[in-house]
Amino acid sequence: MREKIHFFHTNDLHSHFTYWKRSQYFIEATRKMLAELGETSFLVDLGDHLDRSNLYTEATLGQGNIKMLNDAHYDVVTLGNNEGITLAHDELYHLYDDAQFEVVIGNLFSAQQKNPQWMKPYTILTTQYGTKIAVLAATASFEVFYKELGWEVTTPRAEIIKWAYALKNEVDVIVCLSHLGITEDELLAQECPIIDVIFGSHTHHVFENGRIENGVLLTGGGKFGQFTGHLILEFNHATKKLEKKSDRLYENALLPEASGETEWLLDIQQQAKQMLAQPVFYAAKFYNKEWFHRSQLSDLFAECMYEYTNADCVMFNAGIFVESLKKGFVSKYDIHKILPHPINVCVVHITGAELKEIFVQSENKDWPRLELKGLGFRGVIFGKMLNYGITMNHERELFINGVPVNAEQEYRLATLDLFTFGFFFPRFKYAKKEYFLPQFLRDIFIEYCVKEFA
Repeated sequence: MREKIHFFHTNDLHSHFTYWKRSQYFIEATRKMLAELGETSFLVDLGDHLDRSNLYTEATLGQGNIKMLNDAHYDVVTLGNNEGITLAHDELYHLYDDAQFEVVIGNLFSAQQKNPQWMKPYTILTTQYGTKIAVLAATASFEVFYKELGWEVTTPRAEIIKWAYALKNEVDVIVCLSHLGITEDELLAQECPIIDVIFGSHTHHVFENGRIENGVLLTGGGKFGQFTGHLILEFNHATKKLEKKSDRLYENALLPEASGETEWLLDIQQQAKQMLAQPVFYAAKFYNKEWFHRSQLSDLFAECMYEYTNADCVMFNAGIFVESLKKGFVSKYDIHKILPHPINVCVVHITGAELKEIFVQSENKDWPRLELKGLGFRGVIFGKMLNYGITMNHERELFINGVPVNAEQEYRLATLDLFTFGFFFPRFKYAKKEYFLPQFLRDIFIEYCVKEFA
């Protein structure tokens, strides 16, 4: 007997709900049809389903996302970095308490207490014909962030390989839900070819029909709800072997619109607005934002950064302000529209010589109009890099608050965590750093304004 087994898969939604309803309607209708044919199907998500740049996710701290996954009858999900490092420890610990699906993550452990009951290193799915499928999963190792938040994250490939070999004699098929990125998936396929399928995510790569690497089928479903994936496995019960595996992506924008789709999107937006509408402070005047030079809003935010970190100097990009700060009563909803990013403050310890190098790099004339994607940035364009407390004269001598910089002395530069990944300033990647977690930029800005405008 040859059995067809189906997996529908989603990944990296980042709370982009535009096509969520039509995608789930397509999956539900197809699964119903397959069930009538006597074929088993499963539904999995590969993480980064939530993103706190979305108002509904912010207002519910991800619980609204879990309700969506429940309503859509998911079977197994794993965590992405947006679940893992954008919530406080207690918020993540209880995120899946009401989940009606299995949560699999093999390389994350609470450093403060026993792991929550929902957290499992693997699960085994069984088809109606008795075929056993081991589902393993791991998430990207943002070690410094997890440690600050009270979690321990271990080497993902090592954990997956350990469980794959531990379970290989108990199951017929092994699949992995990977929130590691394409490079890690390729390495995993090379190191552990007993895995049959690696469902891929995190780097937002797109494989329209999957890709074979060392006999392992890799998938990639893009980002932001662009695609719904449909994997088909053909298992031969006589030989106990998986004889065929294939994957296909369906573009969600081209699927038929689901009934009530627009009304549902408006409803969750309205729910979020109401939940965040309570005023938190009163601004006596209007603070403008500018993307190509300093503004009243950037000056206010720089003062906030100084007070919060007690740093020697401050640096951030003007593009983080999506809107201006209005005069009058200001709510969390208003501040979220200004600073929607899941970005944290970081203090970097660097010498005066290094600071001079960073200052020169920050004057890059190509950056202000850059349409930055990722790294936590959720704005429109990068904007000018703004330096507070740092100046350079015509003789290219650097000063901090009017005092000449000592090339050998160590200074504390307050900046945004997105700059510490090495993309803009490679030196930051290896410098000593202090991350301020779990508060986002909007959280510390609200706290500052509440005191400032009291």
